[in-house]
Amino acid sequence: MLRIPVERAKVDVLVLGGGMAGHRAALAARREGATVGHAYRARGASSFMICANVPLGCVDPADSVEHYAADMIKGGYGLNDRRLVDVMAGNAVDSFNDLVELGVPFVRDARGFAQRLLAGNSYPRGVYTSTGNMGPVIMDCLSRKAAELGVVRWPGTHVSSLLKADGVVAGALLADYQKARFVAVEATAVVLAMGGIGRIYEASTYPVDVGADSYAVALEAGATLIDMEFVQFEPVVTVFPESCRGMEMPTAMLGDGAQLLNALGERFMYRYNPENGERLIEKAKMALCIQREIDEGRGMPDGTVLFNTTTMPAEALESYESHCKRLRSAGLEPTREMPRVRPAAHSEMGGVFIDDNGFTGVPGLFACGESAGGVHGASRMAGNSGAETLVMGRHVGIAAARSVKKGTAFVGAFGAVEAAIDRLRCEPGSERNGAEIRARLGQVMSEKAGLYRDEQGLLAGLSLIEELDENARHLACDDLRDALEARNTRNMILIASVIVRAALHRTESRGAHRRTDLPDQDDQHWLRHIAFSLPAEGSTPVRDYLAIH
Repeated sequence: MLRIPVERAKVDVLVLGGGMAGHRAALAARREGATVGHAYRARGASSFMICANVPLGCVDPADSVEHYAADMIKGGYGLNDRRLVDVMAGNAVDSFNDLVELGVPFVRDARGFAQRLLAGNSYPRGVYTSTGNMGPVIMDCLSRKAAELGVVRWPGTHVSSLLKADGVVAGALLADYQKARFVAVEATAVVLAMGGIGRIYEASTYPVDVGADSYAVALEAGATLIDMEFVQFEPVVTVFPESCRGMEMPTAMLGDGAQLLNALGERFMYRYNPENGERLIEKAKMALCIQREIDEGRGMPDGTVLFNTTTMPAEALESYESHCKRLRSAGLEPTREMPRVRPAAHSEMGGVFIDDNGFTGVPGLFACGESAGGVHGASRMAGNSGAETLVMGRHVGIAAARSVKKGTAFVGAFGAVEAAIDRLRCEPGSERNGAEIRARLGQVMSEKAGLYRDEQGLLAGLSLIEELDENARHLACDDLRDALEARNTRNMILIASVIVRAALHRTESRGAHRRTDLPDQDDQHWLRHIAFSLPAEGSTPVRDYLAIH
């Protein structure tokens, strides 16, 4: 089966993932003098990045690294790894200045750099570019510089498995079904930056090239996942106009004068956040408030609320160039009409457990970006996805390169290739359809482990996931593309089971985890991480608990 060519390559540092964290890590490692390979399927969710938090204090000089760190911990409901908070807050300005030197055209004004007030932040910190989506601008800049410095790239490739030898992660098996080939890459250090859970939920903002593979291959390699119960729902995702469905309306617009209205025309957020309404409230809480309005019958007939852009000053509204362009192309004039929005699964707060250099505890393996867990705690402030990818990507890339410099022993991994290819094997006579299984998984997760959860629903969801797991063992895979799809389907099921198991065990409500049968936050018992790993033999994740560092 799958008798196709296997090409071989060798680098010091192999970075997996094509978003901003991956681009940042690859360039940083190369600038440290390491030979670097960069493998990715596409650009992930970073293409839609709008802002990144940096405590520059241009708008309000009272802002500081300390205030930024305090906001993170408050917004994360105290569950954040303090080591990672200190790294991210303490390195944000230097990382930003590095991007400025690389030529990223952040918007400036009379006070210095323009900064927006984003949800959950006490001060305006969100830096941005004039194009609306800053992600492509930054990635293009990083990509050009990496090419100049000789970073080797394998675009359009799927990470089939990490290659492990003698207990050390020593590379990865890449699969390229367009060219019908495998590429086995040996490396002294591997950086995992492949994003989050993907479309495990029915309504999701994730692009199709992100699919929970990052967490699955990390588990298989011996890494630990933490905080997976905390799935953040983006509160304001466009449902209408139809051609804009899935587009996130920036919460920064709410700081610039936009409003949320229910079907009665009420600014309902004042019911939940009396002093500030739509402002100074973190995303997880805002999503819950919006969903409650909808569930209690005060939403629009299509289960949405109104995102009122008509109250924004013209200059502020037009600064969101890409959003205004898309709305107008869809026939909605944002100065006179309002898009309709509702929450959708957006990001995973948890991920691979790492130390303050991104090391996973598995020799040879580092992680950053949404692949890693810990920095956000139970909820992520708006603008911190951008900050995390830019700051931690650079920081971890440097750490990975320096681990090579320190003389980390190189372990050949080509002997593990055959076993990695064998993981793509399907049973003879397989007929089931992966797309149907993934669609059903999305329904189960949305219904049983969505914004609001309870024990009965979670137990039912776990039972249904176990049925899907059995079905996924019989997926058709006549060629490499089918085999990769089957592998991804199984990965999504594995990670969905971890999310549900974690949600069952956390018997409280905190941040993005809301138990209707256990509505109170319990710091006495639950100010700790729920951790999962895979046993040496077997495929059922094993639970443990980790203290907050």
